[in-house]
Amino acid sequence: MKTRTIKLTISYDGTNYCGWQKQSNTISIQEEIENRLSIILTAKIVVHGAGRTDAGVHAIGMTAHFQTKKSFSPTALAKSLNSMLPADIRIVECEEQEADFHSRYNATGKTYCYYIYTGKVQPPTQRLYAIHCPHDLNIDAMQQCLEILTGTHDFSSFESTGSRDKSITTGRGAIRTITHLSLAHEENSLQITIQGDGFLRHMVRNIVGTLLDVGRGRKTTEEFRSIFGARDRSEAGAKAPAHGLFLNKVYYNNEQDRNM
Repeated sequence: MKTRTIKLTISYDGTNYCGWQKQSNTISIQEEIENRLSIILTAKIVVHGAGRTDAGVHAIGMTAHFQTKKSFSPTALAKSLNSMLPADIRIVECEEQEADFHSRYNATGKTYCYYIYTGKVQPPTQRLYAIHCPHDLNIDAMQQCLEILTGTHDFSSFESTGSRDKSITTGRGAIRTITHLSLAHEENSLQITIQGDGFLRHMVRNIVGTLLDVGRGRKTTEEFRSIFGARDRSEAGAKAPAHGLFLNKVYYNNEQDRNM
């Protein structure tokens, strides 16, 4: 029987996990899914994700894939998985792909959203899904900073140590292309959406942390521009907390170009 490649689209609440990637002595999203798949398919299954999310980061559209020689309906498999997985992990879609599909190496882009609650008292129901920043933020200045970031640039200033995957030799270093950046402002809440062809480790959280410094008046727009151009992580602001971050979607075959 031929080997089948199965793609999963996954939604999860990252609160109770060490992140996507399997680690020793702690619980990960990857391990929870692998364990259930191995039971259902009666064989050891290794799941490869489109990337890594940190402890506390959430996902609406994480993707992953695995290979197997077992015969089954993808729809039935998704149903079985969801019946066994914890309530904070759900398989949104399960579909068969070409044999050479790889959820990480074939990805052409991602969209992340970061949520901020700005009211004086944060509702308890939001405490795990948005950070609390009870300040009068300068939205116009933050918006100007987003415009600086759009396009193809070296993002070293927002790159944490250990960012680049040494197994992928693209030769582009810290250069990434941001195709869309927006800030949606409603009463007591902000949503920062960022879409691009790839992201360095903690890149979105480091950008948000520095943007909040601008919003609070701790840094000016021109200082933000200088920080970005310095290509030095020590110049940027503190990393924003993980629980405000959501991985919304992973794109393949340049799908993001058709979503603009």
